[in-house]
Amino acid sequence: MFPPAPPSDEYFFINNFINPHQEDFIQQDLILTNINYSPGRSEKKILHKAIERQRRQQMSKLNASLRSLLPLEFIKGKRSVSDHIHEAEKYIAHMKKNIQDLIVKRDKLIKYLPDSDHQVLDHGNTSSENCLVNCTVSVHPYCGGVGIVVGGDSREESFLLSRVLEVVVEEGLEVVRCVSHQTDEGIFHTIQSVVLSILACIMQWPREGIPAPSKNFENFIIFAF
Repeated sequence: MFPPAPPSDEYFFINNFINPHQEDFIQQDLILTNINYSPGRSEKKILHKAIERQRRQQMSKLNASLRSLLPLEFIKGKRSVSDHIHEAEKYIAHMKKNIQDLIVKRDKLIKYLPDSDHQVLDHGNTSSENCLVNCTVSVHPYCGGVGIVVGGDSREESFLLSRVLEVVVEEGLEVVRCVSHQTDEGIFHTIQSVVLSILACIMQWPREGIPAPSKNFENFIIFAF
C-alpha cells in the first residue's frame, strides 16, 4: 500500500471554484461577532459615564450644602472642595470647644441656684412642660406699662417667675413692684412694670426744675398697672 499522494494544485483550484465565497463568509462571521460584542461594551461605557455624572452632581450638591453651613470667615478666599472640607473640620472643632465652655459655665451657674431650681433643671424639658401646664400667666396692658399676674404651684412658680421677670427686662420694661400672696389654689405674683423712658422722665423732674407731680399722679403711676 502506497501512502496517499498529496493534493495537487488542481484540487485547490477546484475547491476554490466550488466555494468561491468561503473566505467572504469567514470575514462576515468575524464582523458579525464584533458587532455582537460592541453593544455590550458601549452600554457599559454609557452606564459608567452616567454613574460618574450622577456622582459628580451629588458631590457638587453636598459641597454646596456644606459651604452654606460654614461661617463666612472660615471660607473667605477658599474655593476648592478640599479647602472647604478642611475648614469644616476646623469649624467643628471650634464648635465643640464652645459647647464645652458653655457646659462649664452652666455647671458653675447651677451651683448658685437653690435646691428647688436644681430639681427643675435636673428634670429637663419634662419639668419645663409641666411648669407651663400647671402655671398661669395673665398680662394686662396699661398706659405706660403692663401688669402681669403669675400663678402656680409652690414648687414651680419660682422657676416661672424668674422667666417672666427675664422677659420683662428684655422687653425694655422696669419692674416697679412685685407682690406675692398665697391662696388655696397656689401662690400668685403680681408684677407692675413701666416703660424705662417714662420712668426716666419721672426721675428727672426734680433735676430739671419741673414742679413735682401731685400725690394723685404718683398714686396713678404706682397703682394703675
